[in-house]
Amino acid sequence: MKQFISVNDVSDINALVKQALAYKAQPFLDKQLGANKRIGLLFLNPSLRTRLSTQVAAQNLGMEPIVFNVDKEGWALEFAEGAVMNGNTVEHIKDAAPVLGNYFDILCIRTFPGLVDKEIDYSEKIINQFIKYAGVPIVSLESATLHPLQSLTDLITIQESMASNLNIKNKKPKVVLTWAPHIKPIPQCVANSFSEWINAWGEANFVITHPEGYELSATYTKGATIQYNQDEALKEADFVYVKNWSSFNEYGKVLSTDKHWMLTNAKLALSNNAKVMHCLPVRRNVELSDEILDGPNSLVTQEASNRVWAAQAVLAKILGA
Repeated sequence: MKQFISVNDVSDINALVKQALAYKAQPFLDKQLGANKRIGLLFLNPSLRTRLSTQVAAQNLGMEPIVFNVDKEGWALEFAEGAVMNGNTVEHIKDAAPVLGNYFDILCIRTFPGLVDKEIDYSEKIINQFIKYAGVPIVSLESATLHPLQSLTDLITIQESMASNLNIKNKKPKVVLTWAPHIKPIPQCVANSFSEWINAWGEANFVITHPEGYELSATYTKGATIQYNQDEALKEADFVYVKNWSSFNEYGKVLSTDKHWMLTNAKLALSNNAKVMHCLPVRRNVELSDEILDGPNSLVTQEASNRVWAAQAVLAKILGA
């Protein structure tokens, strides 16, 4: 694996999931693989699980992780080609990235969309400039449009849950991605990425449900069933992934705050006793009810814990395992 930006960088999804679960069983299985190598984690936006899980994963492989909060500790970076830098930016990515590439064997980048200009966000300018100029493998810790480490984690969690549940162990599960209300505009990254990975996996009946106007880019959802009636979508579901996102077509806008879209036990009763997932952080009793998050159907903590093994499997592949 030369880089990890999307599912398109993965040659065998099931094999990568299997490797992640092997690391979960034996965290130090390849503890010498990254010996004498450094990994740089660059954050242009905040992080909790992504940062800490990737640090732990790197250390499990013998790597030395170094974290740099670019948004708080570094110079303001310029990403536009041919820019006349007479404004607020201080250092061009063409100058910064090659130096970082000399410091580190792998660079991990986290950035978010501006949710103002769809064309700029969906061009993935920031992460693509690092790929262009750094000269070392780049791992996305979330970009303007995708969150591949989260989505790999989600598949790990789904497969792990299926293996231990006789009701769904030998069937093609029904997986539902449902929109949830939120108090502010949220990127489409997690929803895009989850859709892309579930479709690429190809071993689930995949349904996406949301109010009209919240359609995601067909680039990521093609192959899924789109359902505007949440109750209908939840029927016979085995897994329900809850996530808010802002409008793609009316870019970055909040078109609805309908509280009836929040998942509750009453809604979950329509499903096949579905397991419930969320990437975290979650606004309790806005996106997801306490009764779901604290109940027996929640996979949220297990899912978040699996972030370590997803990152470890990816880093090991880049290191040549």
